[in-house]
Amino acid sequence: MDVLERYEPLIDDFSAFRDACARPLPPVVRVNTLKTTVDRAIRALRDEGITVERTDWHEGLLELPDDQPGANWPYFHGWIYGQEEVSAVPVRVLGPEPGERIWDACAAPGSKTSQIAARQGDDGVVVATDSNLGRLSALRTNTEQLGITSVAVTHEDARNHSLKPFGDDDSAEYDRALVDVPCSCEGTVRKNPDTLDEWTLEHVEGIAGVQKGVLRRAIQTTKPGGTVVYSTCTFAPEENEAVLDYALETEACRLVPFEIPLASTGGVTEWQGESYDDSVRQAHRIYPHHNDTGGFFCAKLEVTA
Repeated sequence: MDVLERYEPLIDDFSAFRDACARPLPPVVRVNTLKTTVDRAIRALRDEGITVERTDWHEGLLELPDDQPGANWPYFHGWIYGQEEVSAVPVRVLGPEPGERIWDACAAPGSKTSQIAARQGDDGVVVATDSNLGRLSALRTNTEQLGITSVAVTHEDARNHSLKPFGDDDSAEYDRALVDVPCSCEGTVRKNPDTLDEWTLEHVEGIAGVQKGVLRRAIQTTKPGGTVVYSTCTFAPEENEAVLDYALETEACRLVPFEIPLASTGGVTEWQGESYDDSVRQAHRIYPHHNDTGGFFCAKLEVTA
């Protein structure tokens, strides 16, 4: 089965989309502002003879040459961290502030966890949850290397996440939650060409059930008026708009509009005989040919009760 071909009805220039998916992904790193400044990191890399280009929309993201972006001392000392460019979008949409309590529901290996902590200036509490012990080990290593002290790690299924360690009153609820769920990863094909070889519709439908459970729990544990950001690196509406539609039906929340400094299209309201709430149009679909990035999906919800 040609996995990408199933999305032709959704994409404006399918030929350009296919061509982009076949090209290698440019390596990008994020400057860890808890340890250094962007200008200082750039100087350090250039002093090592490494060519550096700033991305257009995020001053802390730097494009490096095609060789290993981690083979330099700024990376070793936690000044920079390898993070796919489009992967930086959800935390920007989340908008974490210093002093807030934030839940990263599917956190390992920690690229977005560390980005949240840096946006807060390491001033707050970031609860980083994952069910995979091996990936949690990587998360702990990464947060230590980056000098982060505000992250509390929990090993559990995010669908059953408990607030009890933090108390039972309303103050234990989160100000914001990031739900960057496990998915079929179609949008990572430029980085992992074998991804589509392992794709099955059964997996898409099965993982969508997990995604719905995690998003519901994030909404339930976030304060009224709080923000929940839902994101995936897949093109599948079953894992994107259908999950949002389910959350809108079952939980007290609403989708809210937001802007991102990348080219994107809105969410789709119909797919293979299924219809979704019209507000899913406020989500953003980011395709590889629009910005020379990976593929991504991002939506912003407000908890209403």
